[in-house]
Amino acid sequence: MTKKELEQEKIKQYDELVKQVTPKNNLPLQMIKAFITGGIICTIGQGILEGAKAMGLDKDMAGTWCSLLLILLSVILTGLSLYQPIADFGGAGALVPITGFANSVCAPAIEFQTEGQVFGVGVKIFTIAGPVILYGIFTSWLLGLIYWIGKIVGIV
Repeated sequence: MTKKELEQEKIKQYDELVKQVTPKNNLPLQMIKAFITGGIICTIGQGILEGAKAMGLDKDMAGTWCSLLLILLSVILTGLSLYQPIADFGGAGALVPITGFANSVCAPAIEFQTEGQVFGVGVKIFTIAGPVILYGIFTSWLLGLIYWIGKIVGIV
């Protein structure tokens, strides 16, 4: 075998190995699971919202309580190791809402609590959520700057 043929054979073997270990995803099924999971989370949130309104809270305060209770529920489920199976089943349906964000903050804090308050929880708590917060704040600042310049120039 020539060197070129040997390299092509290695590439072919590598491609076959990648096909063997790459999980087979059924996109329509994943989308349905995400829709159902996200829908259930949103239905729970809507139930909390309507329940709070029925108790006499105004719209803003009911929304605040809804957010707080969804975060609390997510943290409790994460602490009991029940949120991860929900996320495994529902994918983006469980990871996108506020509950997924709460899970992304809580899970590293629980996982690294044995390392101590500073080097465990303090260092690892924003491992996943940190980039979201950072780029969210940066994007808001950038859009605010563009808006401000637009006001000065008279475009906005």
